[in-house]
Amino acid sequence: MATQLKPNVECSTEEWQARLDLAACYRIFDLLGWSESIYNHISLKVPGEKDTFLINPFGLMYDEVTASNLVKVDVEGNNVGQSQYMVNKAGFTQHAYFHEHLGDRAQAICHVHTTATMAVCSHKDGLLPANFYACNFQGNIGYHDFEGITVRTEEGERLVENLGDKSILMLRNHGPVVMDKTIQGMFVKMWALQRACEIQVATLGMGNPNIVSQEVVDVHQRDLSVMQGQGGAGMFDFEAWKRKVDKIDTSWRD
Repeated sequence: MATQLKPNVECSTEEWQARLDLAACYRIFDLLGWSESIYNHISLKVPGEKDTFLINPFGLMYDEVTASNLVKVDVEGNNVGQSQYMVNKAGFTQHAYFHEHLGDRAQAICHVHTTATMAVCSHKDGLLPANFYACNFQGNIGYHDFEGITVRTEEGERLVENLGDKSILMLRNHGPVVMDKTIQGMFVKMWALQRACEIQVATLGMGNPNIVSQEVVDVHQRDLSVMQGQGGAGMFDFEAWKRKVDKIDTSWRD
């Protein structure tokens, strides 16, 4: 049964929690400097519903996003919630295709244009195994050649094909798409990718990076998988950053 949780949002308890998590995520991204004016997107599937997800209202800065003003859309682009805002087509097209075709592995998705990640996406060798964080991702990233702004649905097939069984797709000359089955997992993955790219940019600026061998990468990833279980798949990280944004501004909860 739907519950009136906010004056302008009638939704289930599960959807309201998803709205809170996603709104918090936008504020965290903004605090970390990962926003891009009114552009780029983080989306989250609506729990218990088929082919619907939440995304930011087009025209708002990330620090203006709240739980109640998020737009609920279906994979056909229909606004199925009560929001009066529109959705940026470039964001909708890409996110909708992933949400529709990838199931649980793409419950939460972000696409960013941070300087460091775009720089690595624009480097012919992509992400190199030259630092601790980069070793996390070796063999776990897909690459997709630049085809221009992502507004054509037919590009979705190639995006999914190039992603393969991975959870990160580096759009060459553009920026990364990071996805996970939870918003917490997506966030911590994005955080580590950002650090990997920042360090690579700094290292290549000095020249002659020290490349880690595949043998060591394999050991690193084996041990990392054990350690990640202790971190609640990003839960501890996400909750810590929520506390930090709450100290600054709690309006994301509105």
